[in-house]
Amino acid sequence: MSTINEMLLNRGVTVEGIAEIVFLLQSPYNPVLTLEHCIESVQAVLQKREVQYALFTGIALDELAEQKKLPLPLQQILQKDEPLYGVDETLALSITHVYGMIGLTSFGYLDKLKPLILQKLNNKNNGIHVFLDDLVAGIAAAASARIAHNDPSAKRYDLPSF
Repeated sequence: MSTINEMLLNRGVTVEGIAEIVFLLQSPYNPVLTLEHCIESVQAVLQKREVQYALFTGIALDELAEQKKLPLPLQQILQKDEPLYGVDETLALSITHVYGMIGLTSFGYLDKLKPLILQKLNNKNNGIHVFLDDLVAGIAAAASARIAHNDPSAKRYDLPSF
């Protein structure tokens, strides 16, 4: 995971920055939630291989776009961050599904709102982060869903055995 953390740090993203988004999402539903719980959840999401692969891919594409090393028209699409491109969101959605449907709805909310580090990443003056802003939102959404699924105060239902 150190490689992932280093890659994120090189792009201006910290685990704590992602955890702040998780806290924003989950604190209204979990009054005992701490930032430390959120950090732990982000770290658990980052340990998943499919999450790491998505990050490797997205970050590499953002970096290649900054270096103007992508073929046309992909280079132009990423430089402009074309709103109809959608591949960045598709890659990020693979992360949100790791912990179920809550991740998907949280991702949509974050993609629209772009709070905290997501706002900084979405600023076109800070480099090309076409993929990274959505990947970070996906990680935060998955970490948030992980916390929601593990909340001991959540109502559980006994299912009939078959």
